[in-house]
Amino acid sequence: MRTLIVGVGALGGTIATRGINASVPIWLATRRAETAAVLRKSGLRVSGIGGAAEARSVRVAAIEEYAKGDKFDLIVLATKAHDALEAAPSLARLLAPSGTLLCIQNGGVSQMLSERLGAEVVLGGLSNLGATMVEPGVYEQRNAGHLLIGEVAGGISDRAMNVAEALRPAMEMRVTANLRGAIWSKLLLNCSVTTIGALANQTMRGYMASAAGREVFGRTYDEALAVALASGTPPERMIVDPVPPHGDRGRWIDQILAHYGDIKPSMLQDFERGRRTEIDFINGYATEVGRKLGVGVAMNAAITAMAHRIEQGEVRPDPARLDDLLRLAG
Repeated sequence: MRTLIVGVGALGGTIATRGINASVPIWLATRRAETAAVLRKSGLRVSGIGGAAEARSVRVAAIEEYAKGDKFDLIVLATKAHDALEAAPSLARLLAPSGTLLCIQNGGVSQMLSERLGAEVVLGGLSNLGATMVEPGVYEQRNAGHLLIGEVAGGISDRAMNVAEALRPAMEMRVTANLRGAIWSKLLLNCSVTTIGALANQTMRGYMASAAGREVFGRTYDEALAVALASGTPPERMIVDPVPPHGDRGRWIDQILAHYGDIKPSMLQDFERGRRTEIDFINGYATEVGRKLGVGVAMNAAITAMAHRIEQGEVRPDPARLDDLLRLAG
């Protein structure tokens, strides 16, 4: 399956390195020709969980250059959510007949693109792979994550199974019949684990050591879960059951900590690099849907506002942001 990976950040770069190393026919697309030139010279390397892998010979070019060549059977869209919405229409023109555009962004991106481009083009997905881009072309995998894919409308399809088989040499692949439920399950963890850590400049294990961190986590997660349930989409079990047990919430939190407790939040990396974050597709998305459904989302709204303040340079990520959030959310 001739595959183009668009976006060579932590996720796209890790998948590409392991895939090329395993002889998967992969090409890479970057936004700028200069970036492509650097990667052609340096190659790709990944270390960490899953072992070291290297791709010395990399077929990579700026996106617009692929308009002149052969079409692709599969395009993996591994960019930030806002970039995915902007790039997808032009990328669809690079697909071969019956080709597939696989979206692995947070929030409702897969559904939005399916409505715009057609369900026959778009396959949805999400990743729980924890990875960091040390520098362009150099990545560190932080957990034994997987890529979960499925039809936006639900059900198991031959297309999803074939895509999973094609990418399996690169990473663990799973297929779900309830993609929307899986997306909400990932969103629950992103809203709480990832975003709170980014604002506090800490890992989950770090901020959960404080009373303020535990309260912010609990309120954020519970709000987002209430929105998911009110939307009529039952979240799927991923790392943990999405509905915390009433009698033993501590053990449930320990399970999350075991998988995500020591991972540096990707949003914190965006803050450090001065990049736009995906906050509007994470806590902002939960806030928007919650308000439409009449569900209380005060903490998620406060988190969204605080993330934008950090993006704009008004404040910095710091543990003090936890107390700020409690005051803002009331």
